[in-house]
This record gives sequence, structure tokens and C-alpha cells, in this order.
Amino acid sequence: MTHDLTTGVYPAMTTPFLEDGSIDHDRLAANATRLEAAGVDGVVPVGSTGESATLTHQEHVDVVETVVEAVDVPVIAGAGSNATHEALVLSRGAEEAGADGLLLISPYYNKPEPAGMEAHYRAIADEVDLPQIIYNVPSRTGRNIAVETAVNLASHENIVGYKAASGDLGRVSEVARRTATEEFSVLSGDDGLTLPIISVGGTGVISVAANVEPERTVELVHSALEGDYEQAREVHRELAPLVEALFAETNPIPVKAAMEIRGHGTGRLRSPLSTISPENRRELEAVLADLAEGAE
Repeated sequence: MTHDLTTGVYPAMTTPFLEDGSIDHDRLAANATRLEAAGVDGVVPVGSTGESATLTHQEHVDVVETVVEAVDVPVIAGAGSNATHEALVLSRGAEEAGADGLLLISPYYNKPEPAGMEAHYRAIADEVDLPQIIYNVPSRTGRNIAVETAVNLASHENIVGYKAASGDLGRVSEVARRTATEEFSVLSGDDGLTLPIISVGGTGVISVAANVEPERTVELVHSALEGDYEQAREVHRELAPLVEALFAETNPIPVKAAMEIRGHGTGRLRSPLSTISPENRRELEAVLADLAEGAE
């Protein structure tokens, strides 16, 4: 079956941990199948939400293998790094594990210039024959992917999309406009901006909120893609308090708490991430209760 890897809803999956700190593969598989049953268009393991920064290379591969075996929808594996050679290792590992595509965060901390950024992505795209989505999240990396860089990369046959998480709708709109004639899509990486990003040419979302409310997120995105903005706005408003609560602390601290509240895991995190504050947990519980009541 052929899938479009850049249209619809792709939950950025959490990585569940056992009490000893190892990965809970049974829970991971159960979460993946739950999301698939909710109607998502694909899943994204081992991204930022999956605490990829604290996983070993072997754990990356093991997570991808578990998710690939659990679902029939596309699996887009996080595989980025601040070192090009390491990103290539992770990308090849994801390919061997059966991933359908790659999500590649831009190099972080070392803050490459645009020429270095473009060379980094081209090196991976030249070496690994999988569809690849470049990921702009300057709040984590310290550097924006320049619009010109994204536009240049869109011409590469293996680079199929751009995950936009800069919070800058003007930048997103320009990338969408200037790549409109390429086989290249823009995906929201900010749950709160999914609807406006679709309105300027985006085709979907790699979503944190979809871990908790997959059906509503699917309804929002597909309504917007079908041109039913009235329905999409209604769901956007319903989800807004959840989105705010999920980003009250560093992702994935709140979403893991939300998963625990909903019975989808323990909420354990790897150090140096800390447990959600009691105040923010109470707010999250209230929001989730309101959403559950509204779904009845």
C-alpha cells in the first residue's frame, strides 16, 4: 500500500519507560495501535516528544522496530542529530528497522550557517533512500532553518516536507508559497498553529496533542483539509485549553502526565526531565476531564 507521508495527523509518540528505566515495549506497541485505531495517518516515534536525546542508538532502532511491527500506517522515525555522521547512523538504523520515512531535526547547539545546514541535509538525503522531513524548531536548536535553505532542499527527491515549529506563521507561509510547485509539503509542528498553517498551505501536523486526543486532532485537520473551516475552528477551540496545558512545561513532561491520567502509561521520564508540578498537573486533570465530558 502506498501512503502519502505528509498529509494528515502524525502523533509525535512518547516513549514509555519501565520502573528500571528501560523502554516499555508492550506499552509502546499498545499506544501505537491505539493511535492507529483512532484514525491517525501515521506515527512519529523517537522525536523530541519521544525523548530521543536520552536514548541510545540501539534504543532508537528498537523503538522504531516495535512501532513498525505494531501498525500498518506509515512510521516516520526521528533520526536527527547535531553531527551529520550520527544523523546518518540513526537514519540508516531507522531504515533497517522498517521506517517509511525520517524526521530530521536541524543540527542543534553547534548552530551551523545556512551552507552547513543545507550540506547536512543533502548528505543524509543522498545516502538514505527514504522520504525525509526537515524539522525547524529553533526553541530547541538555537538556529532557524533559513527559508532559502528549505526552498533549496525541496528540490531533492528524498526531501518531501518541512515540519514548522518556529511559531512564525509568516516564515511558514513563505516556505509553503515558494515550494508550491515542488513535491514538498509543510506540516505544523505547533499544535496551536495547526489550523492557521493549513490555511496558508500546510497539509497536516506532527502533533503532541494527538497522543491524548487523536480523534479530535484528526477531525480538526481533515475538516480543514476538506475546506470545512467552521468545523475545524470548533475543534480548534475545544483543543486550545489542552494545547496550552501540554506546553506549560517542557515537552514531553505534560503529555506524559496526560497519558498517565488517561491510563496510557506511567508518566516516567528520563533525567534530566522532571515530573510535572502539582499545580500544572491539577490544571491538566481539569482540562482532560472537561474534554472527556464534552465527548460523551
